[in-house]
Amino acid sequence: MKRYFQMKRIKIIGTGSYVPEKVLTNFDIEKMVDTSDEWIRTRTGMRERRIASEKEKTSDLAVKAAKNAIEDSGIKPETIDLILVATATPDMFFPSTACFVQSAIGAKRSAAFDISAACAGYIYALSVAEQFIRSGKYETVLLIASEIFSRYIDWTDRSTCVLFGDGAAATVLKGIDGKKKDGIISTLIYSDGRYAEFLYLRGGGSSCPLTHESIDNKLHLLKMKGNSTFKIAVKNMTEAARESLTSNGYKVSDIDLLIPHQANKRIIDAVAENLDIPQEKIFINIEKYGNTSAASIPLALDEALREGRIKEGDLILMVAFGGGLTWGSALIRW
Repeated sequence: MKRYFQMKRIKIIGTGSYVPEKVLTNFDIEKMVDTSDEWIRTRTGMRERRIASEKEKTSDLAVKAAKNAIEDSGIKPETIDLILVATATPDMFFPSTACFVQSAIGAKRSAAFDISAACAGYIYALSVAEQFIRSGKYETVLLIASEIFSRYIDWTDRSTCVLFGDGAAATVLKGIDGKKKDGIISTLIYSDGRYAEFLYLRGGGSSCPLTHESIDNKLHLLKMKGNSTFKIAVKNMTEAARESLTSNGYKVSDIDLLIPHQANKRIIDAVAENLDIPQEKIFINIEKYGNTSAASIPLALDEALREGRIKEGDLILMVAFGGGLTWGSALIRW
């Protein structure tokens, strides 16, 4: 295997995404719980979200996104050294979802494993990929974020059932020689387990195995303390964004595009206000997909590229927050 110990740049050379065909609108949810389209749009910024079919697995979504990213990058699956899948909704406890993806795309020589950091999963996986490439261990990494949260939602709970959607997105990262200063500038990841009860899914793990009783009590479904999560999400995303910029000698005004985790439009607006960044410099697609957890940032990145919102030389800041609690940011020169 070729070694890259003098590697200076890590570039995203391909992106791809996939969302299920089924669309669940706010008007559909109106028929399920006591809520309204106006309330959902006002409180979250969401109009609709995608829902996986009964036959689709998290790995199925991941494979489709991965194939699109591989095609966009122009590489062959056999050249991939490592596959990372960021997901909180894996196919099963083990094997990892990444192993199913590896088999499906024919990446015969790659290592493969999952990363669980909830909605911050893509940033966490990006940081892991960065270290593997910078160390010279690997040259090409396929990073996928894929989620089917619709399987873990209490569809009678109007406070959470409106929020989440299903989807997947992928990026191909490669170590590039040369003196040009584009590529990943830095990644920062953080966690604080003291607040784990703000957002969690208890049932099914070793602390709460699935039983008839646990299912009857809906312990296998997502729980969230919305107000508490909102406040700390705004605070930590703002601080992570500022740290990314100041530690690398940049100002907020240097940002060409902010790609935040698409959890709630009010969270995005609050972070933007704290940073004093104009709306035209923020990419938002939450109205179409809802919160796709780890997939939200790479899905937004892929869409921003397709829409021409990113051009060569742009400074891109990504910031996310998720259960754990976990959060992080990434700064990229395109």
